[in-house]
Amino acid sequence: MRVILDNLGLIGEGLRTTLIIALLAYAGALVVGTIVAVFRVGPIPPLRALGAAWVAVSCNIPTLCLMILAAFAAPRAGVPINLFGAAVLAIVFSASGFVCEAVRSGINSVPRGQIEAARALGMRFGGIIGQVVLPQALARVIQPLVNILISCLIGSSLTAAIGVRELTSVTQQLNLEYAEAVVCFLVSGLIYLALAFAATRVGHALERRLEATRGVSA
Repeated sequence: MRVILDNLGLIGEGLRTTLIIALLAYAGALVVGTIVAVFRVGPIPPLRALGAAWVAVSCNIPTLCLMILAAFAAPRAGVPINLFGAAVLAIVFSASGFVCEAVRSGINSVPRGQIEAARALGMRFGGIIGQVVLPQALARVIQPLVNILISCLIGSSLTAAIGVRELTSVTQQLNLEYAEAVVCFLVSGLIYLALAFAATRVGHALERRLEATRGVSA
């Protein structure tokens, strides 16, 4: 364990970068995925087709391929982007398709009667989605969204392949320097496990709080 204790600062820096990548990517995926989900349930056929195509592409191309394309192909095409930005954008695009499908399932679970009542009150589509449907839909799919957050955390480890110094990259560096693969990657894996466990617990707590709130309001 000496290799770990002597390099806690380096590991902490890698962990910080991992968290920043994962949280930025997750926030972006939530926004983009929710918009695409609205496209998919909306009344405009071209937007529905765009949403379906977005999901088909984003969910079926490996995240690592997307990172490499963003990091190395985009600059050749005249789009300046650094490695960190390429990593975040690739995870945003990949995760947004899964967010879309999770949110869409939540939208479809909202009772049709509430939507019809909102229409009877004269609300437009945007108001119905923003004020009636999405708040309920998001509350119903908390755990799937937490699972996507965990996927973003795990997916951030792929950024080591394009040269971003996050936790996995630091682990690889320590292994090359000290030749202690078992210890280095065991500790790294336990850190990812702890992050995933913490995210799951937060998701469960949020679910219970929302259920308690709905019980009181009922």
